[in-house]
Amino acid sequence: MSAVDAGMSAVEADGRRVPRSVTLLTGCVLAGLIVAVAAVSLLWVPYAPEDTSGGRLTPPGLPHLLGTDKLGRDLLTQLMIGARVALEAGAGSVVIGGVVGLAGGLAAGFATRWLDDTISAFLDILIAFPTVLVAMLVTAAREASLGSAIIAIGLAMSAIVARLTRVLVKRVLAQDFITASRTSGTSWPRIVAEHVLPNIWPTLSVNLALQFGLAVLAEASLSYLGLGAPPPNASWGRMLQEAQASVFIAPLGVIAPGVLLVVLVIGVNLIADGVRDVADPTRRRAR
Repeated sequence: MSAVDAGMSAVEADGRRVPRSVTLLTGCVLAGLIVAVAAVSLLWVPYAPEDTSGGRLTPPGLPHLLGTDKLGRDLLTQLMIGARVALEAGAGSVVIGGVVGLAGGLAAGFATRWLDDTISAFLDILIAFPTVLVAMLVTAAREASLGSAIIAIGLAMSAIVARLTRVLVKRVLAQDFITASRTSGTSWPRIVAEHVLPNIWPTLSVNLALQFGLAVLAEASLSYLGLGAPPPNASWGRMLQEAQASVFIAPLGVIAPGVLLVVLVIGVNLIADGVRDVADPTRRRAR
């Protein structure tokens, strides 16, 4: 290969890297903005969440930069706390769904034929249950709170993670290097730690990143229905529900939480897409 050909190949390679880099960078910036807002809310917010001294539906300006809601609460304060609630819901749901789903998927992947069929049928039943219905059942056993919403979303998510894990585990177990490891006397726990988990983790991590975005949307939906975090904790979903009656008088009360919700979900999805490109060499070659 000549120097010119090598240079052109390098340029083409850079050209293929740029879109992936832009996707990942854009996702990090969008999600990072929400994370930064949530981090600041841990240390400082303009007003107390329960402060209603601002007057009903005050327009943006001083001292309330984004105005107030129908109860007189500062809108900027509500949005900042809502960012923290959204991230807590997404992270908590992913942890519960990931742990439970990974355990169930590994069990199904190593199970005998009849037990595998039983677990698969059970997972299909769980997937068929809407998240809202699961949340209602959890709320009936506990109470309407952020913790109940996280548990409900995590349980609903675990079935999806388990089904994906089962498929990935069976695919890895069918490989020749697994047979060679078993022939050499390697124990199953060691095979799981050294071969199965490293091979399924790239795909599983991308799926969990996507599930994070879905969990954020699910929490907003549950809060919209009154099954999420109760006041004075703010939630973007409940803010949308409370502001819909005054959308023509104070549209910012609907636009602001809706935009932040979209920004966070798009940012997480872009990060997942960028990570998938990095983790899957076949996609890199295809592009």
